Amino acid sequence: MRRSARSRRAGIVLIVALGFLLVMVIASLTIGARAIAPSVVLDALLRPEDGLADHIVVLTQRVPRTIIGLLAGAALAVAGTVMQGLTRNPLADPGLLGVNAGASVAVLVAITVFGITQPAGFVWFAFGGAALAASIVAMVGSRGPEGGNPAKLALTGAAVTAGLTAVTTLILTTSIQALDVYRYWIVGGLTGRGLDTVVVVVVPITVGIAIALACARGLDLIALGEDTAAGLGHSVARTRGLGVLATVLLCGGATAIAGPIVFIGLLVPHALRALVGSDYPRLLVTAMPVGAGILLLADVIGRVIALPGELQAGIVVAFVGAPVLIAIVLQRRQVTL
Repeated sequence: MRRSARSRRAGIVLIVALGFLLVMVIASLTIGARAIAPSVVLDALLRPEDGLADHIVVLTQRVPRTIIGLLAGAALAVAGTVMQGLTRNPLADPGLLGVNAGASVAVLVAITVFGITQPAGFVWFAFGGAALAASIVAMVGSRGPEGGNPAKLALTGAAVTAGLTAVTTLILTTSIQALDVYRYWIVGGLTGRGLDTVVVVVVPITVGIAIALACARGLDLIALGEDTAAGLGHSVARTRGLGVLATVLLCGGATAIAGPIVFIGLLVPHALRALVGSDYPRLLVTAMPVGAGILLLADVIGRVIALPGELQAGIVVAFVGAPVLIAIVLQRRQVTL
């Protein structure tokens, strides 16, 4: 009966999450410095007219940033869920693999060496740098005694991140041009990107989500303890390898198109455990619409809170996410993996 009740509650939470996401998609397409009625948005999507200002805004600005928000939010939430499962740490973050640091250095290389100043131009560099840094952390952390141990993986990630951060600081202190472009990208946001940037990362993110879902049951077994999982005949190394690969693809793709947005990958899975339990298939499926919806919500808030300008979604997420996370951590009832 208890399992049945949990399943019903998880189903209700998923339906609510999908409803929340639908509302956020509509809000993202209609709300902004220029308010556009839902009927006009629908006309723009189904029967676009050349030269009509509202249709141009919908198709060239709001549709791309909505799609980017959907992809990046879902990817970060799934990646955070996987990382927390692999490390058995409810406060683990995708940045543990050095993704943000690797992407940052690659973007600076694109700016200073190749003179690229637009997000559409350095998206490949951001994705490549994020993937390379995470691959180095995974490779080094899996070698030697107790290879793949969560603590060893975390220490390796911290060391690689520290080294790459030093490189980032060095470049920024010697190049004013790099600082001017980089400071816009580093806060994280959905503006200034077109659908051409989405094409670059949609396949890696889709593959990453598929891999994450495929290793969900393995994460359930790892939650029981690695020795227990191995005793049940499960290959912990295989699940760990797939999980790291999924995280690399998801975080690399999300960081490339939206910048290093924090808190979503940490907060979403941690909060959802109180609602749907510790079953990873349910957590992963529910995390996708919740993560996407939260990032779109942050983007919409950023559009209207500082009119006629706007705040980047990454800033809004940080402002809201920090106190919420502190409140969750201070709760007496601890959520376990």
